[in-house]
Amino acid sequence: MAFDNFIPEIWSARLLDHLDNVHVYASLMNRDYEGEIRAYGDTVHINQLGNITIQDYDGSDIADPEELDGEQQNLVIDQAKYFNFQVKDIDNAQSNPKLIDAAMQRASYGINDVVDQYLANLLLEGCAADNILYTDSTAVTPTAANAYDYLVDLGTALSEANVPMMGRWVVVPPWFHALLLKDERFVGNGTGYNQAILQGGLVGEAAGFQIHLSNNVPNTDGANYKIIAGTNAAGSFAEQLVELEAYRLEKNFSDAVKGLHAYGAKVVQPSALAVMTVNK
Repeated sequence: MAFDNFIPEIWSARLLDHLDNVHVYASLMNRDYEGEIRAYGDTVHINQLGNITIQDYDGSDIADPEELDGEQQNLVIDQAKYFNFQVKDIDNAQSNPKLIDAAMQRASYGINDVVDQYLANLLLEGCAADNILYTDSTAVTPTAANAYDYLVDLGTALSEANVPMMGRWVVVPPWFHALLLKDERFVGNGTGYNQAILQGGLVGEAAGFQIHLSNNVPNTDGANYKIIAGTNAAGSFAEQLVELEAYRLEKNFSDAVKGLHAYGAKVVQPSALAVMTVNK
């Protein structure tokens, strides 16, 4: 028997790495109420006190105490996504014994990417109208000479809304970050934080913001990018993997895994956000 035409098939035990988006928006929201949720459909009631009156004192009897009032907001776990995949025994034996673990990582990435886009749009829609600097019809086109200045304008909008300086963040697309990298105010003799960036660290700081890079910055077909800035007081986010089950398929020689991820978010301080619309 001749084997001259035999071509062996090689099953690699290594998986190809994916070039994935970086998820940032969830890390920029507070998670204060996350421990209070258990399932899809849960509602967390969030109370916020109103202002307390400060009055003059002249030595006479003081007024009766005022009743505390406030506003109640509801954080509803109204989003749910699931995954369900199988791995055949033949795949497990011939390709990679850790295939299910790798598939779980891909499922996790897929869910996180959906959540990241959801939160970006939620923050965008929840921004106070007074803190929206430019719209689709008035979008500006930043350059290396003025991209930094536009961040200063965002910071000014937040300061005028009494938003603390501490903990401010802004999320920019890669091309906007590239403009900042051409500005000496950002990279010239910048902070040690920014100098670490040039050596492969995080993105950096500018104009009072921690700069975050994302390809999930909301945009319309590559135009009208919505650069969002704020603090983690602006929104609350809660998530829970409410179901996770590994099972054996009845009519196949396969293992399978299914999971249900529930989450919800709410903008609780609209004035702690600012948005500007820019074009590439």
